[in-house]
Amino acid sequence: MRERTRVPQALMRGRLLERAIGYALTAVQAVTPQMLARATPCESWDLDMLMLHLGDSLDALHEGMSIGQVETVPPQAEPVDDPVSALRVRAVRLLKVSAARRTVTIGDRRLAGGLVAAAGAIEVAVHGWDLSQATGEGRPIPPDLADELMAFCPLVVPETRSPLFAEPVEPGPRAGPGDRLVAYLGRRPADTAPPSRRTPTE
Repeated sequence: MRERTRVPQALMRGRLLERAIGYALTAVQAVTPQMLARATPCESWDLDMLMLHLGDSLDALHEGMSIGQVETVPPQAEPVDDPVSALRVRAVRLLKVSAARRTVTIGDRRLAGGLVAAAGAIEVAVHGWDLSQATGEGRPIPPDLADELMAFCPLVVPETRSPLFAEPVEPGPRAGPGDRLVAYLGRRPADTAPPSRRTPTE
């Protein structure tokens, strides 16, 4: 039985998600058109595909937090002329949602809005890390943000991870909070990567 963790009021008001979005928007500033074909820590995804996926995640969060319901089969992502600008527009639109709803319906399930916001914050921050690795900036997730996100991982990451998440990896003896978070979600921080890189599913 997993230990139950109470969702703090700061998360219910959306501040944790806002900080995750801020980190991801900082990471995307380094993206140039010449980088879009670069490999990312996400298996089989280049940088362009990763940004499309992150944009879809932002849209789903906006849908859940604004109307309280998320479609289980999202529309097929379409390539855009300026993926950086498109991602910023989606992020800003989500930031305008003042707070998570009390409950969000996803398919036939009703979930606490705070947990949906927590899952969204983890998704956005970790994919922001993926972006930063692909651009070469290597910007870590801020330690305080990573610590708070890590506390919610047992609640939002399923015990049976596949196909959504890879198995956790050892973060290394000198790992900070950001490295421990991404390692928990199957990424290898730069100083622990083996010669043949293992990449997470998402």
